[in-house]
Amino acid sequence: MPGHHLPARAVIVMGVSGCGKSTLGALLAQALDCPFLEGDAFHSAQAVEKMRGGSALTDDDRWPWLDRLGHAVTDALEQHGAVVAACSALRLAYRDRLRAAIGADVRFVFLDNSREHLLERLGNRPGHYMPASLLDSQLATLERPLGNEAAMALVTDHPPEDLRDAVLRWLEG
Repeated sequence: MPGHHLPARAVIVMGVSGCGKSTLGALLAQALDCPFLEGDAFHSAQAVEKMRGGSALTDDDRWPWLDRLGHAVTDALEQHGAVVAACSALRLAYRDRLRAAIGADVRFVFLDNSREHLLERLGNRPGHYMPASLLDSQLATLERPLGNEAAMALVTDHPPEDLRDAVLRWLEG
């Protein structure tokens, strides 16, 4: 479905590790003919090492990361008019921080699934720094988007292309 053009906005695909943020984000960006920003690329080296070592990030670890990603989203919006990013954005405060940094229309797509399904997906990501042992801390931190957040929720039991198409319909609505 390439060639979709929407009003200037940022779309952030969110959820815990292993939910499929990067896969769906890349498909959406391709369909919208806009940049895709991988949120993991904006973590500091210290944060990556902390996670690789099996320690969960704290808010103090996350604030600068969210600010860096938010500024990159703003730059991409200014240059391209639209952008898709993958970011866990687990808490309302994190989503609010991103909204404040971006300062434009931001839509969130929350990808959800069972703990068991997520663990299976995490087991199929060799070489990724995020160990499956941190999934429970992410699930404990997760605050599902509220009805007033311009967010949609999808259960990731369908092919990524079907999820992409559902998001495109929602964005066009």
